[in-house]
Amino acid sequence: MKVKELYLAWQDPIDRWWIPVGRLSFDSEKCIFRFVYTKGAEISPNFQAFGPMKDLHVAYESEELFPLFKNRLLEKSRPEYKRHLEWLNMPVDEIEPFMMLATTGGIRETDTLEVFACPERNGNGKYETHFPSHGLRHLDKHSIKRVDGLCIGERLFIMPDSQNPYDPSALALRTTDPMVLVGYCPRYLTHDFGEVLEKCGPDAIHVTVERVNDDAPLHLRLLCKLVSPWPEGFEPCSDETYQPLA
Repeated sequence: MKVKELYLAWQDPIDRWWIPVGRLSFDSEKCIFRFVYTKGAEISPNFQAFGPMKDLHVAYESEELFPLFKNRLLEKSRPEYKRHLEWLNMPVDEIEPFMMLATTGGIRETDTLEVFACPERNGNGKYETHFPSHGLRHLDKHSIKRVDGLCIGERLFIMPDSQNPYDPSALALRTTDPMVLVGYCPRYLTHDFGEVLEKCGPDAIHVTVERVNDDAPLHLRLLCKLVSPWPEGFEPCSDETYQPLA
């Protein structure tokens, strides 16, 4: 997978919603990185522009990766480098910045930013995306124990959580027999997941455990994969919050 465009999600410190607020792209012909804010950046009054990129309506260009993203890359010199990549099912010799950001999410423990690639059709023409389970720090010990006991390939199920006091559109992840909550789908993907669920039906959506890292921080503990048919007319990352401001 050669990623040339990534989105940046930000977590509101008050209501804890994850919102897409920016888009990073790379022009391989001109060797130029470009960053623009998206309309999601105007949703919350708590959002503040990043560093010197203070104007939300300007497109920023650079021959080097912006510090905002460069500082989120794993350094090979760090002792945890190899283990971190193993947690993410990522080849240890992978050094391409865009691929690394897309795979690692550029996330740190207790961080409020996450980088992700817009899902594309897989080789079978289906919708496929990989994502970390969110919200594990809010689960009880019983749920965390169940997370640590999950097996690779085990099926999980999406469960709308309309009574969630923080986000009525939240989509929870659960096991079956017995049913145990094992986290949430990232909020920046719930619009797309909801549309796929509505158009394809829950039986056509297959969420499976991709990896369990029982020695990793909670934000990297459970990696999941979702595969479903690609609905007719469906365009991922196309709702209002993803649209560029510049």
